[in-house]
Formats: sequence, C-alpha cells, structure tokens
Amino acid sequence: MAETVERAIVRRRDGITVIDMPSNIDIRSEAALDTAYSEVSPKGAILLNFSGTEYINSSGIALIVGLLARARKQSRPVGAYGLSDHYREIFEVTRLADFMGLYGDEQAAIAGKR
Repeated sequence: MAETVERAIVRRRDGITVIDMPSNIDIRSEAALDTAYSEVSPKGAILLNFSGTEYINSSGIALIVGLLARARKQSRPVGAYGLSDHYREIFEVTRLADFMGLYGDEQAAIAGKR
C-alpha cells in the first residue's frame, strides 16, 4: 500500500514567508519541500513551522540543510519554530541552530525576523 506524502504549505504572514512543514520529514518529503521552496516569495525571511512535525530522520535533516543552503545562497534569513524539545535539542547538537534562529512560536519568530 502506497503512503501519502504530505505537502508543505506556504503562506505569508506580516510580510514573511512561512512554510508549514509536513508531519513526517524524511526522504519522501523531498519533492514537497522543493515545491514549497519554489513557491516562497523572492525576498525576505523564511520561517519553518515545525508545529505539526512529529518525525524527522537523518534524511529529513539533510533536506532541511538543503533548504538552509538555498536560502543562504540568496542571503535570506531563516528561522524555525514549533520544534519539540527533542528536535530542538537535535538542531542545537547538530549545529543547525547556528544557521537559523529558533523560536517558541510563530509570533516570536515573526518578531525576531523583522
């Protein structure tokens, strides 16, 4: 039985692009994340919303690193919010947090990226 891969949803809030990340981020998420990144506005900060994310494996981390690299190449700041304590710790240990601000919620993230 084939599994359904969720989309990543792109939306704008207060002039900032927010990508609502899928609940599971793994190799099957690659097309969804590529599509989402292609839909972001051409300028400004990008926020990654992990509020609905339950699972990220090493392939998912690699996909997130790829998004960060694309944004960095375009000189776009990236932030993240909604990470569980477990994934927040992983982002800190792997030093992903060095390349994006980590925030508790959307309001704090938007305030931090203005």
